[in-house]
Amino acid sequence: MKPLVPHELRSFAPVRATMNSELATLAEPHENVIRDSHDRCLELGLNPRDHIDYTMETLADFKLAQERCARLQAQALPVMEMLLEQVSGTGNIVCLADDKGTILMSAGHSGSVDFAERVALRPGVSWSEAAKGTNAVGTALVTERDIFVHANEHYIQSNHVLTCSASPIMDHSGSVIGVLDVTGEHNSFHPHTMALVRVAARTIENYWFCDNFSRNLRLHFHFRPELIGTMVEGVLALGPDGKILGINRAGLQLLGTSSAAARIQGVRVVFGMDFGALMDRLRSHTMAPLQMRLPDGRTLYARAQCNDASLGQQFHFGQTRASEARVHTASASPAPEATPVAPRATTSARHAPDLSELARGDARLAQVVDQVRRVLDRDIPILILGETGTGKEVLASALHGASQRKEQAFVAVNCASIPETLIESELFGYEEGAFTGAKRRGSAGKLLQAHGGTLFLDEIGDMPLSLQARLLRVLQERKVVPLGGQKAHDVDINLVCATHRNLREMIERGEFREDLYYRINGLAVRLPRLSERTDLRAVCRRLISQLSPQHTLSISEELLSEFEAYAWPGNLRQLHNVLRTACVMAGTDREITRVHLPMDFLEDLVGARHPGQPNQTGRSAAAAPCTPTPAGSHDTTSLGEVLHELKLSTIRQTLAACNGNVTEAAKRLNISRNTIYRKLKAVGDRPS
Repeated sequence: MKPLVPHELRSFAPVRATMNSELATLAEPHENVIRDSHDRCLELGLNPRDHIDYTMETLADFKLAQERCARLQAQALPVMEMLLEQVSGTGNIVCLADDKGTILMSAGHSGSVDFAERVALRPGVSWSEAAKGTNAVGTALVTERDIFVHANEHYIQSNHVLTCSASPIMDHSGSVIGVLDVTGEHNSFHPHTMALVRVAARTIENYWFCDNFSRNLRLHFHFRPELIGTMVEGVLALGPDGKILGINRAGLQLLGTSSAAARIQGVRVVFGMDFGALMDRLRSHTMAPLQMRLPDGRTLYARAQCNDASLGQQFHFGQTRASEARVHTASASPAPEATPVAPRATTSARHAPDLSELARGDARLAQVVDQVRRVLDRDIPILILGETGTGKEVLASALHGASQRKEQAFVAVNCASIPETLIESELFGYEEGAFTGAKRRGSAGKLLQAHGGTLFLDEIGDMPLSLQARLLRVLQERKVVPLGGQKAHDVDINLVCATHRNLREMIERGEFREDLYYRINGLAVRLPRLSERTDLRAVCRRLISQLSPQHTLSISEELLSEFEAYAWPGNLRQLHNVLRTACVMAGTDREITRVHLPMDFLEDLVGARHPGQPNQTGRSAAAAPCTPTPAGSHDTTSLGEVLHELKLSTIRQTLAACNGNVTEAAKRLNISRNTIYRKLKAVGDRPS
């Protein structure tokens, strides 16, 4: 089975260690939690032999629930998509439920969708304990803690075929606003799934927090400076008068306090200095994190962030991202940042990559860079074409950084990641009371946020037809009217769009407006696939130097040759994730070899050497150039045997690199110690 550990966890060892230590603290009382839940079900009069209840809420009630949770759904959707990528191939379903246990959204691949229908894991169905007995969603709501419920731990016998992992999503006041869940058949259980769900839920919480306090000064902090900007960072919101308005869950745990206590005590008690002194010190550390000593003697690192330009000027801070709490999702960047946004956000120019660095060694990419340079600051819209993962957003960000607008906002909107019902308000903004669930004082849309800067519309081909006409009008008139409003606001933006679709074919099918196509297509450039580029070796070395800045690390020539023969279906995004994991797995080693690669990627490499044969993940290897094999071995050795030998070889090499330390080898390979012993025992071997 394909490993479920995401590249984000494998590549950020401190974050993974933090999550695993938290899981360890929860393992002991698990049986008690399940037993207490069964007792509650008994008191509710539920019959364990009852069949699954397929009853949905009335359409009116469900629509009301969706309206009430519209903001939560918008912030959770991109995280759910990332989580689904990590559990792909296992038949699992990713679900979002509201604070009452009603499924709001569910996502899965082709086979898992049928499974979801079969077990009633679809929007509108309640999975509270009262409706479905002991289950991860319902029990997480009651206990307000992360929980997995496996097989016969479910109270209703019909659910014994399931394995579920759920984590409650809480706001800054500690109230549960929803539940994130991954459910699959019981034989797909994997201990890492709970850690994945936990990370994803904390990410959504950070999105919610930063969005809730988007107009306030925020302090992002941690005891380790490299963890600022990750899902385990603390985030604290401050008012103009220095009062603490709220702290996220991670922040409360780091400071060892409660939200109410922090608000009452204030900055002086929490940080050991008054508000003015804290601001003076933060202003002098706009780039590097500020190091300060807490009253209890511990050393804390902090960085200030604010989105409101007027607020930033008031405190003399630059305008930064609308939401810095980002799990590092598979970015299509050769030099991605440590903190993605949800659902895409405003970035400052100092984060933009250098345009000249994107064209070092590949003629096609150099031609693209030369073309876009010629139209910079000429008010010509640019359309970037290319497969997913080829670096379209990176190029757009680099364009902004090279333009005269680089000191203004760069706002990226992924038209495919926002539900159709929310994209209009997300793009155009809305006035107070425009719809049920709208925030007080309304919300400035992405178009107004990008005023004076650059607007990047990613996956423009996925924009609904109904909104294409409105966008066209805004681009023609350079004015936007928010939902529920009457006043038109001027917008001055540099427009960059991107898509992996064929827009001309969509126009012929009536799926994309022809007039909008010619409005956004001032200059169209196409990014090459990674397998088509001639600078793969240079890209690998540049990525490794960025991913491991404090450790001199190279990559073996043998591995580079295999990389050049590989198809790279995920393009730069896939390469970045593979190397990010390899850099962590390398530890103190000075060269990246096969031993340091993720096991699932190794299987893909073997599949590329044996085209046409399915690998262990069930995928058929692409017809890629084959690495020569010893005479006769290709005819007599099955792919399964090759993979088995490869795994044994990897375990042995890792053990040798760890001087026989099984515990250290298990950590590097991301498997259990028992697995190592079992694999070696099967071939009559044993760790030295």
